Formats: sequence, structure tokens, C-alpha cells
Amino acid sequence: MLGGRRDSSVEGGGNQWSLYFAAVTIPDDSSLPVTLAQPASLARVVFMGTPDFAVPTLRALLSSQDVVGVFTRRDQRAGRGRTLRASPVKEVAGAAGVPVFQPRSLRKGADAGPGLDALRALEPDVIVVAAYGLILPLDVLDAAPHGALNVHASLLPRWRGAAPIQHAIAAGDPESGATIMRMDEGLDTGPMISRRATPIGPRETAGELTERLAVLGAALLAETLPRWIAGELTPLAQDPELATLAPSLRKAQGRIDWSRPATELARHVRAMAPWPGAFTFDPDGGRLKVHAATALDAPINVVVDDQSDPSDAAGSHASTPHAVAHPGRVALIEHEGRSWPAVACGSGWLRLDVAQAAGGKPMPGDVLLRGRPTWPGSLFLAAPDAAATTSDRA
Repeated sequence: MLGGRRDSSVEGGGNQWSLYFAAVTIPDDSSLPVTLAQPASLARVVFMGTPDFAVPTLRALLSSQDVVGVFTRRDQRAGRGRTLRASPVKEVAGAAGVPVFQPRSLRKGADAGPGLDALRALEPDVIVVAAYGLILPLDVLDAAPHGALNVHASLLPRWRGAAPIQHAIAAGDPESGATIMRMDEGLDTGPMISRRATPIGPRETAGELTERLAVLGAALLAETLPRWIAGELTPLAQDPELATLAPSLRKAQGRIDWSRPATELARHVRAMAPWPGAFTFDPDGGRLKVHAATALDAPINVVVDDQSDPSDAAGSHASTPHAVAHPGRVALIEHEGRSWPAVACGSGWLRLDVAQAAGGKPMPGDVLLRGRPTWPGSLFLAAPDAAATTSDRA
């Protein structure tokens, strides 16, 4: 979650933010589209954040306030060599000469007491949090006179939780945005100080929207913080009746359920990109990752071969979308003079624009199909539970 009292679903365990943002890189651009306010005296700020999403906010604070310390998650092993890697926030803080603290926990265990002591010793006026990844107890939230502010990537109270961006896209929301809230002990339930909306593009992926909201949230925080410290802003309580939840994602949730409408599955593909990634299992049993897809209400020039089920097809080379109506059935559709794979859904069709076969690289759907002549008329299916469980551990 980007707000509330925690930034990951389980403290000390699997960090959903680390998994997701390992595949999302925010462009290294320290120039934000906002004129940073310069108060008469700079506020002493402690920043808490970990992934790329948090970097624009840290850069904004370094440009406008006195950042006296940065708290971030401990270095984690990554890559094929399993080498220790510092978080993006740690790298930026180190380059700026800001002291960095990396407690395992601020709530329990051997690091909690020393971590809280270090925080208090910095004497912050305010704490700013953006995708930190640790549970923050009340002692931390109350360690600064102006409280702890969170940069949350949704228009609260909609999408409280760890994956607001993915849930917004999957639900078909027309817009998303950023909220600056004062953190309390609830799950993104604190009062809102400022909000800013932005439209969600019709083909925008979660990764692309994450990049935009990282910059938008940083700019909003830079505008909001001086006025908050000056006492010019009054927080607004969230309406719990309007709240929706955005729980963290698991790898298995990327699986495509072909019984759903094509419009929902097109959003699913966008919401799962880049992590955990949308996937299905091809007729040969291999995992097929779908990187980009288009929903089609009534495709024309659908072609199937003789492998199609007689109950589903009127015959080979059928030219009607009803020819292969069984969910998961693969057909060919002519698009821009080329044959593309289209998959029957609960309603409509999903054209696979970019896909990646097991062991291969992402490629346009028409190119992928050239070496797989048996696919048309066959079925894409969900894997057995045992196979899905094994893949989740990978």
C-alpha cells in the first residue's frame, strides 16, 4: 500500500512492492513539473521509502526541504547472481550525502527500539512516506510534531491497500491520481490533505501509470508540505462508505480466465503489466505471457482449421465470429494485412498483440503465430492447480 500504516502486506516477509517495482523503473529526471515552494525556514524532514516510485518524492524534498535522514528497506539479493542490491532510494540518498537507516522493523524485534531512537534523534518536523515497505507503529507516526504524511497512488478513499494502480486499471476506472494523507494506524484510513486526479489512458499499463503517478505525487507533495507545516491546510476525513480495497497481488493472479468478457481481459493484461504479468497456457502446455492485447466485439475474417470442435465451428475457414465461440479457442483474424491470434472469451475476442512463449522473447502476435500452425482451432487453458502452485514458487 502507499498509504495507511503499512506499505506491504506482510512485514519481514515477501515484499510485494519490491517484486512489482523490480520491473518498473522511473525515469531519472530530477526536474519536477512544479515550482517548489521555499519557506522562510526549511523543515527538517525524515523520508521513508524504498522503490523507484519513491525516488521522485525524495528528489523533490532534497530540492525544497532539509532532509535529515532517510529510512529504507535493507539491501536485498536480486538477479541471477543473487547479489545484494541497495534500494533506489538508498542510492539517491547516499549520493546526496543524507544519512541512511535500514532497520529490519520499526514495530518489533531487535531493530525496533534502536530504529525509533535514531528517528527521534533526528528531531524531524515531519515524516514523509512513499512505498516504504514496513509497518509503522503509532510511536513512529507521532515522532514528528507535524505527523507522518503519505504519498498514496490513488484517489482515496478509493483503492486503499497495496496495489491501487493495478486495481484501478482492472476495474476500468476512468481516472486515478495521488493523495497526500496524514497517516494513522488504519489501512490507508488517515485524513486527506490534498488530492490530484489524472485520466488513465485507454491502453496505459500499470507500469506506465506508476511512472506518471510517481512524478505527480512528488509534485503534489512538494506543493502541499509547506502549506501543511504553515498550518494553512485542514485535513478532510475519508468517507468509509466510499472506500474500496486494493489488496496486494500474487503471481497466480496474472492468469487469464477466458470465461470473462474480452473488455475485462484487455484491462487485466494492462493491470498485470509488468508484474505479475498476464499469462495463459498454450495448446502445447507452455506458459504464454501476454504483454499487450486488444478487445474485439465482433471480429471479421476469423479463420480456423479442421482441428476445431464440430460443436463450436461451422467448418474450416469460417468467416463468422460464432465459428469458434468456446472460451479459450484460438482463431486467426486479419488485421493490417496480417493474420493475428484471437482468442474467444466469455463475450467478444481478445487479439494477442504482443506475447511471449516459454523460453522466448516478447514478439508481435502475428510473428509468434508463424511457427505454431497447430494453434488455430486449439484451446488455451488454465493450468492444473499443481502446475500453478509450482509456477508460483518460481
